[in-house]
Amino acid sequence: MPYIKVETNGQIPDTGLFLEKLSARAAEILGKPERYIMTALHKNTSMFFAGSNMPTLFMECKSIGLSEAQTKDLSRAFCKFVESELGIPADRVYIEFTGASGAMWGFNNDTF
Repeated sequence: MPYIKVETNGQIPDTGLFLEKLSARAAEILGKPERYIMTALHKNTSMFFAGSNMPTLFMECKSIGLSEAQTKDLSRAFCKFVESELGIPADRVYIEFTGASGAMWGFNNDTF
């Protein structure tokens, strides 16, 4: 049910390993079972942010039951992950959070 999509112009040496680590960390951060986490990566994206083409990253985090009260802590945790894994500082990261109801999320011939 959580979907985490990353777009970046930064270097990612091992895409599979990055997605695996992102999935595990997202499960911890969001408190959701990893079996429902989906991660996606769009690398080598042409990006320009704050007047520079230095490495930057945009993340979408969509999840059932996500509330505004959680977003500051989630932003901090995801930014720390990005900086530790990719070396992209928090001031070069945007994160879009979207909450959804279970009825608006389809899975396995049903909805949550």
